[in-house]
Amino acid sequence: MWQRGIRTVVLGAVLVILAGCGSKTVGTAAETTATEQVWTLSAPIRIDGVRTADGGRSLVVAAEVPDGAHECIRGLRGALDTVEQGTVYVSVTYESPSLDREAGCTGTQRVEATVKLGEPLGSRRVLVNSRDVYTPAGASPPALRKCGENGCDPTPPRCTSSSYRQAVNDTDIPQHTSWDERGCDDTWLVLDLSTRMGPACGAVSESCPSSQVSQRWFYRAESAGWRPVATNGDAGCVGIHKVLPELPVRLCASLPRLDRD
Repeated sequence: MWQRGIRTVVLGAVLVILAGCGSKTVGTAAETTATEQVWTLSAPIRIDGVRTADGGRSLVVAAEVPDGAHECIRGLRGALDTVEQGTVYVSVTYESPSLDREAGCTGTQRVEATVKLGEPLGSRRVLVNSRDVYTPAGASPPALRKCGENGCDPTPPRCTSSSYRQAVNDTDIPQHTSWDERGCDDTWLVLDLSTRMGPACGAVSESCPSSQVSQRWFYRAESAGWRPVATNGDAGCVGIHKVLPELPVRLCASLPRLDRD
């Protein structure tokens, strides 16, 4: 009788231990469920380009999105929102883990989303995610042209100050660059562009030196404005004619050598 009592006590203790282990296992599962990754609706980091497809009845939107060792996006979707006053409004979205950097999505990748239009785009503009505007005007099909600082309808190339400003804005140079016109006609434009370089220390003095970085750019007139085609700082026509032989002699014969301070 005494031995059976001991066996009963021991068996009860074992059951308590097993019950405790079981409750611990359930708690771990609950914690795992609570820490599962949460996916949220997101928009691309940036839009890289838009082109037409299917005879203009579809748009293919290239976008930059997160990337990493694990799945970083799902449910990529391009949708037609509305068409109003000559503009097609589209959206590109996907789902991404919340706090994606903690999820390991520290890189980027390029993806493409297709948007069905139902009818050809024609001459209408495209507004993507209420931010980037693209137009078929002045573009090389099937690509659309992104509208920039000068809008979707830039001023036609002219030998005027406003037209020169557009040419400078479309050149890959630092902001706040000044220019001097060296020659212009209906087809060609020559500008000397100068950018002040040096420390941001106020007025130029011995303790705050400054220098000018200068470049001479040559532009050709196109329907969308002046397009930069070459750069050369040599005097006269010899240097530029090696890369742009069609440039008229009258626009380069008197060019001085470009100083580089």
